[in-house]
Amino acid sequence: MLIVMKKGASEEQQRQVKQYLVDHDFDFHQSTGANRTIIGVIGNTESANRSELEQQDGVHVIFKIPEEN
Repeated sequence: MLIVMKKGASEEQQRQVKQYLVDHDFDFHQSTGANRTIIGVIGNTESANRSELEQQDGVHVIFKIPEEN
């Protein structure tokens, strides 16, 4: 799962999203570009409450990575 943060999302908003992930037993990798920060979530994301994550301040969109066949 990929979490794309809004342009201009604050460090605090990013910290809160990452803390949410840690609190729910997920690991993550962060990639910071010129305009966006993307957080790649590692783990069984089937158990993630996507709507809860989407409501976090600073989150722009969440992409689910499809399973391989």
